[in-house]
Amino acid sequence: MKNDEVFLTGYAKLPDGITAKELYVVVALGLVVDRETSEILEAEPTLSTHVARDFVSKLLVGEKLNDINHIENKFRHNYFGSAKKAVLTAIRTCHKNYKKIHGDLE
Repeated sequence: MKNDEVFLTGYAKLPDGITAKELYVVVALGLVVDRETSEILEAEPTLSTHVARDFVSKLLVGEKLNDINHIENKFRHNYFGSAKKAVLTAIRTCHKNYKKIHGDLE
């Protein structure tokens, strides 16, 4: 681990009627982020299938967490899973937590 890496988490309630809700109740998203550049180095969501977890990770890794609008647009155009709203909420929470590290939010 490098000193310039931080670990962030975000959580959001999953919608009723999907398998992930039965397994987890909430989606948890863990991100390893470069503290200075905001680049997402690793991403892992709690979703029910490997394909979904892998797809979300691929959408996030390499992106800049500071560019939340770009990330949200990327998800709106490419991710059509039932947990979309919850995943986006978890990403926004990670973004807010990252901004707190830099004193951008109180």
